[in-house]
Amino acid sequence: MSDHAPPSARMLPALDDHNRAFWTGGAEGALRIPFCTACDRWVTPLAAECPDCDGVLEHRPVSGRGTVFTYTVNYQPFNPGVPVPYVIAIVQLEEQEDLRIATNIVDCQTDSVHVGLAVEVRFEHQVVGDETVYMPVFAPRG
Repeated sequence: MSDHAPPSARMLPALDDHNRAFWTGGAEGALRIPFCTACDRWVTPLAAECPDCDGVLEHRPVSGRGTVFTYTVNYQPFNPGVPVPYVIAIVQLEEQEDLRIATNIVDCQTDSVHVGLAVEVRFEHQVVGDETVYMPVFAPRG
């Protein structure tokens, strides 16, 4: 996983005990995803307990590598802190076939993004209240 990107103006959820590890793991360069030890499976979206067995989830680091599963290019300036155009994507992480995360693709031209593009995580940091959070975004590998 790579160095931290400059501060971001992306919108983030309020932090709580169930999502804090995900939003702050970037401080250590780690993308942390909930894992159910009972089911031996990664779980997304973020949840308090396993949706299959109600088991306790623990946040574990993943490789941060994946491929673009689907994407769209946004030209509408919904958030003035994020310049257009930008890519909104679903990235399939390599740890599990159905392990997918909604994110942005950065550090490339929007017309170079395609389904199957190999990507890796980067982190954009910003302060939310009294905590620093690290938004996982993805950039082309290589």
